[in-house]
Amino acid sequence: MTEAAAPAPVPGRRTGRRVAALLAAPGALWMTAFLVVPIAMMVYVSFWTQKTFTIEPTLTLQNWGTFFGTSTYLSALWTTVRIWLIVLATTLALGYPVALYIGLFVRNKTVQTILLVVCVVPFWTSFLIRVLAWRPMLGTEGAVNILLMKLGVVSEPVAGLLFTELSVVIGMTQIYVVFMVGPIAFMLSRIEPSLIEAARDLGAGTGRIFRTVILPLSLPGVIVGAIFVSVMVLGEFATAAALSGRKVNMLGNIIVTQVGSLKWAFAAVVGVILTVVMGIVVAGLLRLVDLRKEL
Repeated sequence: MTEAAAPAPVPGRRTGRRVAALLAAPGALWMTAFLVVPIAMMVYVSFWTQKTFTIEPTLTLQNWGTFFGTSTYLSALWTTVRIWLIVLATTLALGYPVALYIGLFVRNKTVQTILLVVCVVPFWTSFLIRVLAWRPMLGTEGAVNILLMKLGVVSEPVAGLLFTELSVVIGMTQIYVVFMVGPIAFMLSRIEPSLIEAARDLGAGTGRIFRTVILPLSLPGVIVGAIFVSVMVLGEFATAAALSGRKVNMLGNIIVTQVGSLKWAFAAVVGVILTVVMGIVVAGLLRLVDLRKEL
C-alpha cells in the first residue's frame, strides 16, 4: 500500500493578513493620493495669507475670521443647510411612493428594470440642459403658470416661481429624486411577499404593515438614497446660479466665486467647512442604520 499524500498546509493567520494587506493596498494608496492628501492640502492652504491676487505660505487665522465674522458667508452656510433639508424631504416624499410601486407592487424583474430605466432617462441629456429647461417652464409666461391659470388656480401669473429659492428647490428635486428612488426600490424588491401575507393573516392593517414591516426593511435604502442626495445637494452651485439669478448663494457658489477671483486661501476655508458639513451629515445618517449588516 502506498502512503497517503500529506494534506496541503493551511495558510497561517500571518499569511492571511499579508494577503489581505496586499489586496487592500491599491485601494488604500488610491484613497490616500486622491482623498486624504487633497483634503490635507486644502486644510493647510486655508491658513495661508491671502493677498489681493496671490497667496503666501504664511500661516494665519485671518481667512477663518473673515468667514465667521461676515454675515454674508454665514448666511450662505445656513442657506446651504436649509436647501439641503428641504430637497432631502421633497426627494423622499416624491421618491418613496415611486420606489414603493416599482419595488413592491411590480414583481416582474424585467418590468422593474424598464421602470427604473425610465426614471434615469433624463440623465441621457446634459445636466445644464435639464437645469436651464426649468427657466422657461417657471417663468411668468411659462408652462407652469399657463397650466395654473387654465385650471383656475391663479388669476394672474405667479412671479415667485423663478429666480427664487423655490425654483432652486424645484430644480434640485427633479434632478436628484432618482437617486432616492433607486436604493429604496432595491431594498423593497428584497421583501418577501410572505412577510406581508403573514402580517395580514395576523390581523394587521395596511398602515400597520407599512409601519412595522415595509418601512423598517426599506430604511437602509432610504439612508443610502439620503447620502447620495445629501452629498450632491450640499456641493451644488450650478442649479442655484442658473435658477435663482444668483440671488441664492450656497457654499458651492462662494467657492466658485472665490476661485474665479484667485482667492485660493479663502476658497479653501469654505471648502473645508463644506467638507466638515458633509462629513457630519453622512456620519449622522450612517449611525441610523448599520449598512454593512443590512446590505
